[in-house]
Amino acid sequence: MAPQLKIAAIQAEPAWNDLEGGVTKSISLIEQAAKEGANVVGFPEVFIPGYPWSIWAKSPTDNAAFMDEYFRNSLEKDSEEMRRICAAVKEAGVFVVLGYSERYRGTLYIAQSFIDENGVIVHHRRKIKPTHVERAYWGDGQGESLQSVVPSTTFPSVKVGGLNCWEHTQTLLRYYEYEQDVDLHVASWPPLWPFPTTKDGAPLPDWPGHITDDISLTFSQILALEGACFVMVCTQVVSEESKKRCRIDEFPYSTSTAESGGGFSMIYSPFGQELVKRLPPGQEGILYADVDLSEKFKAKQNLDTVGHYCRPDQLSLRVNKYPARPVHYAAAP
Repeated sequence: MAPQLKIAAIQAEPAWNDLEGGVTKSISLIEQAAKEGANVVGFPEVFIPGYPWSIWAKSPTDNAAFMDEYFRNSLEKDSEEMRRICAAVKEAGVFVVLGYSERYRGTLYIAQSFIDENGVIVHHRRKIKPTHVERAYWGDGQGESLQSVVPSTTFPSVKVGGLNCWEHTQTLLRYYEYEQDVDLHVASWPPLWPFPTTKDGAPLPDWPGHITDDISLTFSQILALEGACFVMVCTQVVSEESKKRCRIDEFPYSTSTAESGGGFSMIYSPFGQELVKRLPPGQEGILYADVDLSEKFKAKQNLDTVGHYCRPDQLSLRVNKYPARPVHYAAAP
């Protein structure tokens, strides 16, 4: 019998550039989801300390002080703050995929930690290629970050996956996740808005049309269909009063639409169906769905992209899962 679980996709506003506030809010959301009976909880991308859209709105020099503050409020994986989160996960008895800006030595990484029901980080990965201007602030994930699926502890037969934002556009990365036999996928995203317009209602010139909420949902839905898995789309919200704090109060992308807020959370079935009603884009909340994993096998009877519907003799994927290192030591003579 395939397991039946309750999954939770978070749509919430971060504590902007506030590490302590972010830890406290993350713990509160984990506790809230557990009280509602959730077994697996997904967080947005870099929920701690929030996604800095200011890097798109301001120049690097104008943004220097803000991003220094951001660096100092990013979360270290091996830290007292993370131990508090893990303790809360253990107390709640849930499986959590936590998205955060990881501070490691002098570099930031867009990270996801997979924390099991015992409060143990059973896997840790970093976005393998930060998107566009993100590359000025975050480093690349290495080979170990290609693994994106791990089993739950309470339900060992349930495999939980996760990717960050535009990793969902990486065709080969998605395909490798399917080969890892994902059941439940956490799609972690920042706040995103509809296509921006000018004051007279015309489309904003030169804005890339694939950076919108609907297109991001489409990429997430594709993963559900191709992977025959449940997908939890988890997104951030930016309140009107926070836009100045985030230095995007004059950024047309976040201000030119009435659909303010940036949230677009959703849960998809292995057939790509919407299982919940979408929250208003400015509203915080947690979306829940009771899922029966036997639906995955029904979907795979029709479409198994790494099984009966693939041709490995003609097309296959080569994976280097080993991390590159900046220093290599010669063997002793």
